[in-house]
Amino acid sequence: MKKIGFLSFGHWSNRTGYKTRTASDTLLQSIDLAVAAEEIGLDGAYFRVHHFAAQLASPFPLLSAIGAKTSNIEIGTGVIDMRYENPLYMVEDAGAADLISRGRLQLGISRGSPEQVIDGWRYFGYEPAEGETDADMGRKKALQFLDTLKGVGFAQPNPYPMFPNPPGLLRLEPHSEGLRERIWWGAGSNATAIWAAENGMHLQSSTLKFDESGKPFHIQQAEQIRLYKEAWKKAGHQREPRVSVSRSVFALITDQDKYFFGQENNRVDKIGILENDKRAIFGRSYAGEPDQLIRELAQDEAIQEADTLLLTIPNTLGVDYNIHVLSSILKYVAPGLGWR
Repeated sequence: MKKIGFLSFGHWSNRTGYKTRTASDTLLQSIDLAVAAEEIGLDGAYFRVHHFAAQLASPFPLLSAIGAKTSNIEIGTGVIDMRYENPLYMVEDAGAADLISRGRLQLGISRGSPEQVIDGWRYFGYEPAEGETDADMGRKKALQFLDTLKGVGFAQPNPYPMFPNPPGLLRLEPHSEGLRERIWWGAGSNATAIWAAENGMHLQSSTLKFDESGKPFHIQQAEQIRLYKEAWKKAGHQREPRVSVSRSVFALITDQDKYFFGQENNRVDKIGILENDKRAIFGRSYAGEPDQLIRELAQDEAIQEADTLLLTIPNTLGVDYNIHVLSSILKYVAPGLGWR
């Protein structure tokens, strides 16, 4: 068995053929999609977080709305860029959203990825400390977020408060017990995957990572996951780690499927350059008849190493079509791989 969720980039644009013409369209359809995904038996509803773009940005209002309208499905992010965040305010937002969902949040965070503007976090009022990179700043904020989620008091109480205080130092409220154990780190390298394990975070590995060996993407990603699991065991955590990988997978069932994805030309890994001229490898997509997908996905080593598969979806095509895409995987592909 494998948990299967969707990952939405939350795009909108006033283009012909788009079902998401406005931000309102995308937000409201994201809620409807999560509700419908739960109804067909999907395990997770995850959303990308991007700033300065016509995409989903502030996740907690959306996660809270989904939490209020669903009962079982996991609700998460993939990922929140910690360079933009106030960790203490984020603890309050995350705690509230988790309580509304009755403990179903699975928050993916990271130090960030290439963005739409230059050093966008500066516009949010954040600067790395002297001798610190923006990546260092993101990881430091992540650790503060994790520590504060524990719910331990740290703030000196006012001797003359507006309302009576409990004894001792005060913590942030609302506190959601167990949320600290449901934080994931989006790792683009082997080293950051190991760092995530050492700090007790689950692992999210997407459709790209830094090219560290020249091997095919799925093999490099599988190696990253194994290093993560080894580091988790070495750290001595008393709970099981979780690992998710993201893939674009489309079963060609209808003529519409074949029209949209039958000519998919990303069926091989690609090499590109990310920040600071770092070589990155981008994983292939999958599109084909169900039997073909079963054969190909069975050979993907990283999927086999992960307990959770996040299917990237074309959210601009609307709720009904995306539910068809997800249902096709659940009905025609997942059983043949032992995932259902």
